[in-house]
Formats: sequence, structure tokens, C-alpha cells
Amino acid sequence: MPLSDHVPDLAALEMLLAVARTGSLNAASRQLGITQQAASARVKAAESRAGVALIARTPRGSALTPEGVVVAEWAARLLAVAGELDAGLAAFRSGHQTRLRVSASLTVAEQLLPGWLVSLQAEAGRRGQPPPEIVLTAANSDTVTAQVIAGNADLGFVEGPASPAGLHSRVIGHDELAVVVRPDHPWARRRSPLGPGELAAARIVSREEGSGTRDVLTAALSGALGRQVPVTVALALSTTAAVRSAVLAGAGPAVLSELTVAEDISAGRLARVPVTGVDLHRSLRAVWAGGRLPTAGAARDLLAHVISRQTASRGRPDRGSAAAP
Repeated sequence: MPLSDHVPDLAALEMLLAVARTGSLNAASRQLGITQQAASARVKAAESRAGVALIARTPRGSALTPEGVVVAEWAARLLAVAGELDAGLAAFRSGHQTRLRVSASLTVAEQLLPGWLVSLQAEAGRRGQPPPEIVLTAANSDTVTAQVIAGNADLGFVEGPASPAGLHSRVIGHDELAVVVRPDHPWARRRSPLGPGELAAARIVSREEGSGTRDVLTAALSGALGRQVPVTVALALSTTAAVRSAVLAGAGPAVLSELTVAEDISAGRLARVPVTGVDLHRSLRAVWAGGRLPTAGAARDLLAHVISRQTASRGRPDRGSAAAP
């Protein structure tokens, strides 16, 4: 049942209790840190809304009327609960400022977030602020999305062909997938690029279903061939590191983020196979639930920090930072 318009607001009830404690409207106003005129206005507003006289003014000060005494007893219980609410909300605000739960896809978690988080904490130190406590969970993009929707993560980072439904998102960078093999694999000696049909037919080492890398590859092959094409998987593994190790062990080709395999290619441990007719570029996104921006505090600070770093690195991406949007 909704409240009627006759219930005084909390500030007026607080004034009523202050008058009961001090026995004076003037003393009550000093106790609450407001002017006597403001105190009188609060009392008049409370009496007008309640429809009863709550304070009687006498030559010796102010006293509660019989009705005012009863209302003050009710108000004391109400204000105690309001105080608990105020303290709880303050704790929530403090938690958002000092503790951050981040869930990120493996490519972002392993290759990009460590640098972002270290520089975020360093920036907080330069400003004389305590660095936020950060709890990072690495998972595939589908799991990241589910954690953010369920409220188990304040901010998520995913890669995939589209923005997750039901969440707000911001593109914070771009990445490209690379087809890689061990140097002794026949593909390493190819003189012509792989076509989409060859890549679709090949048995590859892949991440599990629900990973952003696998979703992007499936969408890219389907777009190139004009029909829905499933990835042909010889071995499905749950981490990027496991896929890379399997390729190095000779399990076959894989499609991985170039951020993940750049050092292996440079060192000659893996060979990158050129591909034609398949767009293997993808967007990296920050995702969150709720409003147009993440909740004020550490989540919003991290998003702003990532965007500023990516903007600063435009035109000169290096390992550890994706090209800016």
C-alpha cells in the first residue's frame, strides 16, 4: 500500500526529535547545523503534512504536544532504520570504489588486463588514492557474459562477432586471429594462402564452444562461404595456453589471437599461415549491466583508464595492448 501525502519527510522527523532532546527550537537548529528559520520551516512543513500540531511554543522554549510525543516515538524507530539504510548504502558505495570484480575472456585476461590493472593501480598511487582491490576471473566469453548478467562481475571483457544481448558494451580494441602450425607442418611450406574452404575442412586444435575465438572463427567461415559452417575440431581445449601447447606438441593447426602467438612466431617456434577470403579481425569489448556507464567507482575508473590507454596507443600498438578502436 503506498504511503499517503501526510507522512512528514525524514528531515522534519529528525527536527522533531532534536526539539524533544533539547527543549528548544533554537538549540535543535544548532544541533542539526541549520538556521533557526530553516528549523521553523521544517516544523511547519511537518505539521502541515501531518495535519496535527506537533510542537507547542512556550515562553520557556518549545515542547512536543501529546500528538508530537507519540509521533516522536514512531519517528525514532523510523530514523534508526533509515540510519541503517544510510550506513549500508555508504558501505556499498565504498565497496564499489575500493573493490572491483572483473571477468575477462582468456585472451584479454592473459595478454591485456595485467598491463591495464598495473597501470591503473600506479595511476591511483600518483593521485594519492588507495588502489582498488581487484578480483579477476578468466573464462570464455559466454561465461563472462553470464557472470556480468548475474551480478557476479562488475565489469567484463569479451571478444566475439557481436555485442552480448542484455548488456551495455563499449569497443575498447581490436584483435586478429592467426592460423598457426609447427614449423614442420606441411602448411608451413605453402606458397599460396589458405582459402576458406580449406580452413573449414581442416581438423584443428580449438577452444571449447562458447569461447570468443571459436565463435569468431565460425562466423568468419560462415560469412566467407555463404552458409553455416561448423569448425572441424580435432581437439577442443579450455584454455588458450593448452591450445598453444598442443600445437607445439604437433597436434595440428590452430587459430589463435596474434597477441598470444606473436613471440612464438618471432622466435620460429610457430609458423603463421597466410589466409585469404576470410576476415579474422574481431572487436574486443567491455561489457556491464545497468546504466549507460558502469557503476561509479572502480569499474567506471577501469573502463575510462582502458579507453585512455588505447587512445594513447593509436597508431603504435605493441604486444600487451590491442589497437585502439
